[in-house]
Amino acid sequence: MVSRDEFEKNLHAIQERIRVACEQNQREASEVSLLPVTKNWPVSAVEYCRDFGIVRVGENRVQEARSKQEEICGIDWELIGHLQSNKINQVLGSFVRVQTVDSFKLIRKLQSAAERLGLICPVLLQVNAGEDPAKYGFNPRETEAALEEALGSANLQVDGLMTIAPYAPENPAVASACFAKLHGLRELLQQSHGVSLPELSMGMSDDLDSAIAQGSTMIRVGSALFGVRIQ
Repeated sequence: MVSRDEFEKNLHAIQERIRVACEQNQREASEVSLLPVTKNWPVSAVEYCRDFGIVRVGENRVQEARSKQEEICGIDWELIGHLQSNKINQVLGSFVRVQTVDSFKLIRKLQSAAERLGLICPVLLQVNAGEDPAKYGFNPRETEAALEEALGSANLQVDGLMTIAPYAPENPAVASACFAKLHGLRELLQQSHGVSLPELSMGMSDDLDSAIAQGSTMIRVGSALFGVRIQ
């Protein structure tokens, strides 16, 4: 893993990329938050984040995150990986938000478990805005029904939408189109349902600039902060 000094340098570089992208799109840098992705890195990666004032990180795997949570305090955790329904009880109370609510079944099971535990579970609806068969998420055409299901779930708090762009490094327009579709979908849903969906979690190390151009409010960054991941 990178050293603390290298992490600091990488962090400043990412923050500058966010600032420049916001400036180019007439946005305030404060509108876009950075979520470090600590998947496959030791708890020292989370400590780096905390040392520099970042107190919220994203994890893909429930068990990996839970083991880190036992070693460090003062951090909020967001689940950004696919959630299997048999892991729901481990997630509730341990993560401040589930960004990857990607099926009607998961909405119902999260609601049932949160109601049983007397908790409110903040969520993002994951939309497969790029219609990539390799990605999880609601098809854009079923997202309205998914939102209605989630809004009707008393123990779920719908904060917004999330997507992962198709992997096409040779064609940046693919990611940009994906992000534009999610932004447009969010606007339509807010108008049609009279609700606020403030969070648009989209964009990672390779495509954060186009995500910001299309209205992202949260960038999920791993490799640009911590280096090449451990396999």
